[in-house]
Amino acid sequence: YREMMHSLKNVMMVVVESLINKFEEDRMRNKELDSKAKNERQSGCCTDNCSDSDSSFNQSYMFMSQEQLQLLVERLDPIQPKEVRQEALQTLCFAPPSDVLNSESWPNLRKHLTMSLSDPDATFSEKVLRFYAKTFSSSPFNMTREVYTSLAKHLELYFLSGEYSLRISAGLDVSNTDINRLLKKVRLLNEYQKEAPSSWIRHPEKYMEEVVESTLSLLSVKHEPNHPASPDFLSPVYFLALLDIKAVWFKKWTHAYYSRTVVLRLLEKKYKSLVMCFNSPVQFCLLLVNPSKALKHEVIAVKWIFRFLCDKQNFSYTGPELQYVYFVHSLCLLGRLLIYKQGQNLFPVQLKNKKDSVSITDLLVLFTQLIYYSPSYPKTALAAHTDNYSPASLVMEILQVFCDQTGCAAECLYTDAVIDALLHPVQSLLSGTEVYINCLETTLIDVADILARIAAVEDGLSLLLYGENEKTAKEDSPTAVHVIVQFTKKLLHDDIALLSGSEILPVVKGAFIFVCRQMYRTCEGLQVLIPYGLHESIGEAWKKASLLSERVPTPVTGADSTSSMSLESKNILLWEETLLDALLNFSATPKGLFLLHSTGAMNDCVNFMFSSLSKKLQANEYEEFGNRVIVTQMATTPTGAVALQSSGFIKALVTDLWALLECGKDDLRITQPKSTPVDPIDQSCQKSFLSLISLLAYPAVFELLSKQDIPNKPMYSLREVPTDIIDIIDRLIILNSEAKIHSLFSYEQSHTFGLRLLNVLCCELNTLLLLETQYKVSQVLLKAQEENVTETSEGPGDFIIDGLSVERNHVLVRINLIGGPRERILPLRVLDKGSDPYPWPMFSSFPLPTCYLAEMPRKAEFRQ
Repeated sequence: YREMMHSLKNVMMVVVESLINKFEEDRMRNKELDSKAKNERQSGCCTDNCSDSDSSFNQSYMFMSQEQLQLLVERLDPIQPKEVRQEALQTLCFAPPSDVLNSESWPNLRKHLTMSLSDPDATFSEKVLRFYAKTFSSSPFNMTREVYTSLAKHLELYFLSGEYSLRISAGLDVSNTDINRLLKKVRLLNEYQKEAPSSWIRHPEKYMEEVVESTLSLLSVKHEPNHPASPDFLSPVYFLALLDIKAVWFKKWTHAYYSRTVVLRLLEKKYKSLVMCFNSPVQFCLLLVNPSKALKHEVIAVKWIFRFLCDKQNFSYTGPELQYVYFVHSLCLLGRLLIYKQGQNLFPVQLKNKKDSVSITDLLVLFTQLIYYSPSYPKTALAAHTDNYSPASLVMEILQVFCDQTGCAAECLYTDAVIDALLHPVQSLLSGTEVYINCLETTLIDVADILARIAAVEDGLSLLLYGENEKTAKEDSPTAVHVIVQFTKKLLHDDIALLSGSEILPVVKGAFIFVCRQMYRTCEGLQVLIPYGLHESIGEAWKKASLLSERVPTPVTGADSTSSMSLESKNILLWEETLLDALLNFSATPKGLFLLHSTGAMNDCVNFMFSSLSKKLQANEYEEFGNRVIVTQMATTPTGAVALQSSGFIKALVTDLWALLECGKDDLRITQPKSTPVDPIDQSCQKSFLSLISLLAYPAVFELLSKQDIPNKPMYSLREVPTDIIDIIDRLIILNSEAKIHSLFSYEQSHTFGLRLLNVLCCELNTLLLLETQYKVSQVLLKAQEENVTETSEGPGDFIIDGLSVERNHVLVRINLIGGPRERILPLRVLDKGSDPYPWPMFSSFPLPTCYLAEMPRKAEFRQ
């Protein structure tokens, strides 16, 4: 080790000495170069060797002096010869960007670089662009924003200059050298736009404002309105749209409140004309949604989309294709703008060449019309990809985001005009009028998707049920719910001629059933739907589907699924499950449960629910919560309780509970001992506890326990697992024998679970009377308390205070004293600190201690 350190030290000394000598030599050479350059400037001439290739400017050292940078600024002046400027630019590219941007010479250097970007020599301007790119990638935001604003200013001046003469009608050839250079500059701008938001929050707001304002100023560039070429001007937005068609840059800029407020404030105060430009595609929409002209624009849209995705060798865009790119970009940008309150304040806006203004409602109605007047596409392998850029797909993305943003939906989406626009194709099919829709089934599925999202929210449901203003609703104009349920019934009865024979008709039916389901899952919605007898229509459709599914051959184990069951058979089974799920969801309300009874599908629905749960199909919390509600409702009726029992649901619930209480998970690798539970009911068992409470309403208790005796076996195997509610009472609550106690691995934890369950069940007086008359629960608990005492030479001693005796004492008081807090006093189930941890008296025989009886109020108090 000593030898290694000694040799390392010697080597380092030699290296450091060499570096110091080299540095001194370079500094002397720099001084000579500076004096030489000054003499040349004074003499007014410039020799060929003034840019020596061995200059230290070409060495990538860690810093540059102010003198060197000042010299570079002078050399990059446009009045200098081309060779001098090229050499200076080469030197600048080797310099550390931080030194350049921090220098006093940067303002002048920035001006020269901005002018150099317009240099006719493509190689020279390319090098300037490379310096900008290097600066963006290796410098902090407070430095790069000046470079960005410089690039944006250059582009703005270029688009306003006389040399720029591109027109929309002439199209765009990307392979052209000049256009390629322009696109490279815009692309560098766009790449920085996407990256800047990740760091600008760490810097003063004024820096961010500079970037935002320079961008909006560039995008606002246009000819004067009276200019002859104004409508045909190929503005910077078109180039930005070609490179970032879905406006990702704007999405990132408006994502955080910090930057969003700045962007929207500047749009409102200084650049509102830009919002009008983004609304220009509305005119394109107006043509697209006009049925008489739809075919023409369909060809344009399809042609552009397929060329964009498939034809990589063709680098030219026609005028209509450029318009479509601009349309997609503006549509995405408008969709983002309308999410926020400040963005909504920008409306209404005045369109170019139009007297009328466009409000948010007008815009959303137009967007909605795009869903069903959108061009159809040939069925090819790439059809799924093309949908990403189809008008219908883009509008669906926007409307889905609106539905997820509750405040935004209430402000913009929840209006009668938008709902009427959504229901237009539905009403046309109901009335039998001619329908100008390209993809009818796809359109109906999209419309149902948005309606279902609206119906899932309380305000949206109210809009569908009663209209925008419930008080002024007209009787002669039915609200959306009536149109939807009538159309759904016609679909179920196959009464829509235009849709007969369609391959995806079951999907359309399922989509509209789901909209109705969102409504009849609530008492309010069900009340409106009852007169239509929707449950009967769904029940009839299910009976037909079940007859067809009986003919489907059973899949063979081990065989290929595609060969053992045809696609048609799978669709039949899927349709049957869809209908069963729809019927099952009627049981979310008491009256809906009654309607489900009348269809005769109760047992099949419960079997379907249990099968779905066992397959873990419902993974999200909403579905799980929905199933708990359904089980609770089912348990309030005798037939529902019997159906839950016969389906295997109760057996599975009890088995899972036992595994958690007594066994633990079989697939869990034990690396350390399981921690002792601190809470009365372990966290792992809380879900099972709540499920049992939801299930054991009195009708279910009566059906499952009436006239059933406790097993009270003389011997219990450790592998014997309970499968029914009577087993839970036998093994966890009424522990009246040594055999039962010894059969439990976790006696205290499991018995505490049982006592807590009994405590909740006894709150229902009917359940309490059933348990008392059949199983004498009070006597069992009193006997257990009597046995739980210390033994002395003189006989039984004091009660032993532990978790189980405290639980039993609480249950006994609750069972034998009925009333509220002013009629009885329930003992606590926690111990106090101090000398007397449990001040409540325990008992093992009746009557109860008087301390648990509350004093009767006096006559005056009683009157009050």
